[in-house]
Amino acid sequence: LALANIGLDLLGQARHFLSYAAELTGSGDEDTLAFGRDERQFCNLLLAEQPNGNFADTIARQFFIDVWHVALYGRLVSSRDAQLAAIAARALKEVRYHQRFSRGWLERLGNGTALSAQRTQDAVDNLWRFTGELFQADALEIELSMQGIAVDPRELLVEWQSAVHTALIDAGLQIPQEAAFRSGGKQGLHSEHLGPLLAEMQYLQRAYPGQRW
Repeated sequence: LALANIGLDLLGQARHFLSYAAELTGSGDEDTLAFGRDERQFCNLLLAEQPNGNFADTIARQFFIDVWHVALYGRLVSSRDAQLAAIAARALKEVRYHQRFSRGWLERLGNGTALSAQRTQDAVDNLWRFTGELFQADALEIELSMQGIAVDPRELLVEWQSAVHTALIDAGLQIPQEAAFRSGGKQGLHSEHLGPLLAEMQYLQRAYPGQRW
């Protein structure tokens, strides 16, 4: 039930951001951007599109993203763009709860049975290669951050590492060795997992364009 509520929170945040993006670009509304774009037009992080897998996989992925969200929104509340700041202020309250939830389960799994600990370590090790992209900045992000509108993701690294490393140690897990990171999602280059997600999510709108329900 908690994961379902977290999903609803994230959908609400996405709707606010997409609605504002559609307003700024004159490209319809949030439904147009959610259901009308092709895979290469999505610029999400690769970490966010990785499969749920088992419960440990889901918790590890969620925790990595939750810590990043807290650091991101904690800075975005100071944006010179009042609308972005307002969205971030509301979202920050939600993602702080998300982080407490996922961190709590990370510790329970890591300090639980031998099987749960091994599955959690495997999940952390497998997803670690996608975390470097969280802190990669493109030219637009750098420009907007210099204008005080957006956040330079490179500024989030130290806070994220501190929170994640502490949690992993408390959970009795090993911090993965630094290795080559996967990236490309922000440039529209995705893993094999996004296509099937979009096919399922966009089916009705693509089959019956413009319909409301």
